[in-house]
Amino acid sequence: MLTILGFAMIATFLVLIMTKKMSPIAALVLIPALFCVAVGQGAKLGDYVIDGVANLAPTAAMLMFAIVYFGVMIDVGLFDPIVRGILRFCKADPMRIVVGTAVLAAIVSLDGDGSTTFMITVSAMYPLYKRLKMSLVVMTGVAATANGVMNTLPWGGPTARAATALKLDASEIFIPMIPALAVGLLAVFLLSYVLGLRERKRLGMLTLDEALVREPEQETVLAGAGGGGDRLRKGSGGSGSADLTQDGDGDEGEDEDDFKGLDPNRSTLRPKLYWFNAGLTVALLTAMIMQLMPIPVLFLLGAALALTVNFPHMPDQRARIAAHADNVLNVSGMVFAAAVFTGVLTGTGMVENMADSVVSAVPDAMGPHMAIVTGLLSLPLTYFMSNDGFYFGVVPVLAEAGAAHGVSPLEIARASLAGQALHMSSPLVPAVYVLVGMAKVEFGDHTRFTVKWAVLTSLVVLGAGILFGTI
Repeated sequence: MLTILGFAMIATFLVLIMTKKMSPIAALVLIPALFCVAVGQGAKLGDYVIDGVANLAPTAAMLMFAIVYFGVMIDVGLFDPIVRGILRFCKADPMRIVVGTAVLAAIVSLDGDGSTTFMITVSAMYPLYKRLKMSLVVMTGVAATANGVMNTLPWGGPTARAATALKLDASEIFIPMIPALAVGLLAVFLLSYVLGLRERKRLGMLTLDEALVREPEQETVLAGAGGGGDRLRKGSGGSGSADLTQDGDGDEGEDEDDFKGLDPNRSTLRPKLYWFNAGLTVALLTAMIMQLMPIPVLFLLGAALALTVNFPHMPDQRARIAAHADNVLNVSGMVFAAAVFTGVLTGTGMVENMADSVVSAVPDAMGPHMAIVTGLLSLPLTYFMSNDGFYFGVVPVLAEAGAAHGVSPLEIARASLAGQALHMSSPLVPAVYVLVGMAKVEFGDHTRFTVKWAVLTSLVVLGAGILFGTI
């Protein structure tokens, strides 16, 4: 019964948010509360929620201070060179913009943290998508899928969990999987190219000044890397793109806000502190990868230091915190709401029963092919479960079943990584709320668009692993 109710709870949640009958926060709280009562454990709801909050509180703290830290870094201009490089490549071609999104997300994913990846990627690409009226779910879908493939890095989490659960060396799992993961990343780039062509066909091919100038009388400034600028004339092509801003009041409301983060004359820029901020960010990411301190502590210290050095006056610090308060509240609120969902799912025993039922449904005849079975099961199970639940609860059972038929635990561990491209769009992953929140995309819209492409990418990784003989 718990198995059926568990799947029913997840299905109800997904249907309600994809049809926009409920907001994600409301659905994450109310649906599990109702199902907790339905299984006869309503009296324990408070305990389950507190347990869920306790488990996710470090993640919420990390996201809060990471948003402040990277928000400040964006404000002071640390990522402006990255934006300039992306703009030079993308120009105003929708196809190049989507490919640039995938490349940027893949590069930034090297730090192993999805939230960081999404904050930097959306900050750089969102203004272009908005100004060219491109589909924002294309941006979130491509970024999430690229990050999902890169999430398999040994310091990203899943590989380390698989190694710990099966008592293996992480390098023995990851290194042989590199060719298969590279094929998966190529699949993401190909997908971004196809989606980009579709956007180009829908929107047409624009010159840079056509993309930026919405009214004939508006003057658009194309600022060079040194902060100066040349006025664009229609048909100039704009190949030397850098920071893009409106030099006038023609745009209204949201469109003005879209490009304020790229304004080369914004008051928050700190060019004299560029190398300090770059060094601080490198040191922060290095400490995170080396696990010198818990990530929430690192971002807390980093945010405090970044604010103090870049904005020594208290009114300026308060202004920067207020500027990023919406993102902080939206994301942290979503994480704590997700704590209700995960708390009930785990506390009632639904997750354990769901996993056991799925594993027991595997026919004995599939024993010799348990690695492939593990790869296929990793898609739905890492979507509906946390990585901890999958790698510490399900993978050891699958490995034991495979060992009875001569399947190496290494093959099971490698196959278990296949579903990560899909996992990064799971409603149980806090980072995805950073992505959709900053991109101003409904979670249901993101899910509807992304799931099919993420499943395809995961299957490509699994197929490549089988082809290369690592699975």
